[in-house]
Order: sequence, then C-alpha cells, then structure tokens
Amino acid sequence: MLGTIIATDGSPSTSEFSFVLKSHAKKGQYVQLNHSQGLLFGYISEIYKSNRYFERAESVAEFEKHSSIDSHFPTSSWEYVIGNVKILGVHADGKFQRAFSPPSPGLAVSNADSDVLRSFLGFTDEGLLLGSIEHHDVPAKLSLTRLLQKHFAILAMSGAGKSHLSSVLIEELLDRKREDGRVAIIVIDIHGEYLGFKQDSKYGNQTTIIEGNDISIPLKKTGPETICQWLPNLSVPQRDVLRHAMNELRSEPFSFKQLIETIDASEVSRDEVKRALIRSLRELRRYRFLSKTKENPILSKDVKSGHLMVMDFSDIDSLRKKQILVSLVARRLFMLRKKGKIPPFLLLIEEAHNFARQNAEEREAVSRSIIETIAREGRKFGASICLVSQRPVNLSTTALSQCNTHIILRVTNPNDLDHIQMSSEGIDSRTAKSITGLKVGEAIVVGEAVNYPVFISVRDRKSEKREKGAPLHKQAIDFEEKQEKKESGAEAFL
Repeated sequence: MLGTIIATDGSPSTSEFSFVLKSHAKKGQYVQLNHSQGLLFGYISEIYKSNRYFERAESVAEFEKHSSIDSHFPTSSWEYVIGNVKILGVHADGKFQRAFSPPSPGLAVSNADSDVLRSFLGFTDEGLLLGSIEHHDVPAKLSLTRLLQKHFAILAMSGAGKSHLSSVLIEELLDRKREDGRVAIIVIDIHGEYLGFKQDSKYGNQTTIIEGNDISIPLKKTGPETICQWLPNLSVPQRDVLRHAMNELRSEPFSFKQLIETIDASEVSRDEVKRALIRSLRELRRYRFLSKTKENPILSKDVKSGHLMVMDFSDIDSLRKKQILVSLVARRLFMLRKKGKIPPFLLLIEEAHNFARQNAEEREAVSRSIIETIAREGRKFGASICLVSQRPVNLSTTALSQCNTHIILRVTNPNDLDHIQMSSEGIDSRTAKSITGLKVGEAIVVGEAVNYPVFISVRDRKSEKREKGAPLHKQAIDFEEKQEKKESGAEAFL
C-alpha cells in the first residue's frame, strides 16, 4: 500500500485524484486501486510536501525572528507528502475502459500489478524489447505490427540517444525468429553510425554495407517520370523532348551519351529547349549514379527478410545527391513491395528533416514526395518508414503526422516541442513539459504502439558500437603528429 485518497478542491474526479503517501513512491510510477467499475489505473504525475506550520508566511517570519519555529512546535510530525495521480482507465473482465465515476476518498492506493500493467499498456511477450518502464520491473516490449505498420518517428536533440535507440530497434528486428515474423531493414546512414553491425560477431552475417558513391542504376530503369521528379524545374516542352528520347531508346540499355545525342538530334523547332534540357541532364550526370547497365544494389535480390542493408552516405558531400539517392531507393523499394517482389521492409532514415523538409522548394526536397507517399500508403503494402530527426520543426508535417507512433527522447527547443505536440495527438501540455527533463537514454513512447503514453529507460546495446572516423581527441593528436613530420621533413630536405 502506498497511501490513501484524500478530498481536495475538484478531486477526486474521473480524471485525477490526490493521496497521502504512507510509503516511498516516485513521480511517473503507476498505481492501482479497487474501484466500483473494476481495477482503476493511473500514474503519479507529481509529488509535493506540505506542513500546516509553514502555510502562513507572516507567522513563520515572526517566529524565525527570535528562534527556530521547530523549537516551539512539533513541526516534523505535521509534515506529509501528497501525490497527484492522473487516471488512465479501468480494467474489468479482461477489458480496459474509461473511468465513468471518481474513486472515493479513503480508498487505499497500491503499486500497479506488473502483469496487468503490461497488458494495460499494450506490451506483448513476443514484442520488440526496447527497455523497461521506469520504477517498475516490466519490460517494454512493443508489438512489431503496431509499431511498424503505421510508421513511427524517433525525435530528439543531438546527443540524446537517437542512434542508440535505433540500433537497439535494429537488434530486436534482426533477432526475431521466422515464426514470429521478420522484416527487411534498410538504413539511410548519414554519418556512418551503423557500420559496426557488419563487424559484429552476431549480426555481421545479416548485414550488408552499400557505399553511397557505389550506388548505381541503369538509365533504362529510371524512366522519364523519375528524371522529371529529380529535375522539377524542367518546362513542359523539355519534359516532352526527354520523354520522347527515352521512349525511343527503351528497347536496349543506353548511356547518358546516347540519351544526349538522341535529344540533340530530335526535331524540335526551338534549339534553346534542347540546350536547356541537356544542361540539366549534364548536371545530373555529374552525380555518377546513372549508368548503362550497372546496378548496385539489386534491391529485388539484396533486400531479404531478417537482413540489414546499411546505405552509407557519410562520404557524399552534396545534399542534393543524397536527396536524389534517397528518392531513388525509396521509390524502387515501394514499387517492388507493391509488386510483391521483396518482403515487408522498414526504411529508417537518419536526419529525416534533410530529406522531407517542410518549407523547401520542390528542387530542394526531391525526396519529400516519395517519403510522404510511403507514409500515407505504405501500411497497405507492408512498407514501413521510420523518420529519425533532431529538428522536428523542419520535418514535413504530412510525413510526421502519418507516423502514428512517436518515440521522443530529450528535446529542449520550444519550436520543436510545439511541432511535436501539434503532430502527435497523444501528447498533452503536461507530457510536453516532461520531455525537456528527460535524461540521456530515457524516452516517452506515445501513439499507436502503446495504449497510453509511457516513459521507458532504453536498454543497453548488444552489439558493439563502431562509428566511422576516430574520436575527436585522437584526430587532434594525429593532425599535430602529421604536421610535425611534414615540418621535420621539409627542414631535412632544405
């Protein structure tokens, strides 16, 4: 027993109540009590202390002028602790429902039963183990279907643990057995943070690394519509010329050179149309991912159930090239999945605000449309998407609102908090305030994957963390050593 319900102004009600603590309890802890409808559940939203001897400021100030108030009155025996509880619902006959009547003052409040709490929050025994509920010995196992089918987002400020949580999720997906249902995982890795999976003794055989500069696709497989999406500034006459030239060459594999020659030889009354189109195509050609016959990766073969494909973009400097490659990969994955040629998949996109930007011209956000399309339609085909971002305010509202589950780590920027609150129906103002106080490794899960918002402590990784590049202090040491060698070499030469 934790304490007893008391009567205060406006409490107990159907939404909250207060109780006097008899034993130690913590903010965020789940509680239960016997109710006329069944077993009532809630969580402690705040804890505060009170003492009647210190309620009147003028009395305390007057006594403290001469001696401590403790020397005159038994103040310690009048101190008590009050907990405020937010009511979540009632469990009765194996079902959960809202509370339609308030609990009575005087009822005993107890710590929540672990088995009923697990069911109450929507956790499953075969779910993905992301961590544990704070203050309870209850593993946070989220249902794969509820989490992935309607998409999800991982949102946090830099350094709050986004990549760690993503790695934990990938481990859980790779550990799943065939009979439990497995999906393919494709990660757009911007900073080389997931390359360690390939060197890991447990997950190395399930991991494929694709260097961003090695990605290529035959021109024949792209089609004029796709190229027009990459070059949204093309005029209608330019699009017609491009479409006619590619249709003329489609019987055999063709190169950029052949495409440009065909456009140049086309019968168009205005030469400036052809010249402008060829300039745009040459700009696209500089990115060196469109070829005559080379294809890497071959998604129809390389995307496998229970397998991780990491696309390493850390060596690509051009943001526009990254956006075009994300557009290419996402569009082909979605098309192949709709045709049933690849298994259900999860596409995890790091720094998603760079690929689905809210306020950007079409030319600067060529990957936004396909990300929004998968977010809207993917659940019907088993195509799931995870958006990982440290700047939610710059992320497409359409894409973010279609992510029905949000896993939020620490966020302090007020603009980001407002954007999260507007795009997530399950976050109220009280929960939004709690987000700023989260520590590294703590997260709140809200949305489709859980029945109620829940705070969790993210578990440790099973795999070894290996990032691309050396730690900062090692880079500084290496730089100075190289500089000394250069200077000593120059002196010796002179």
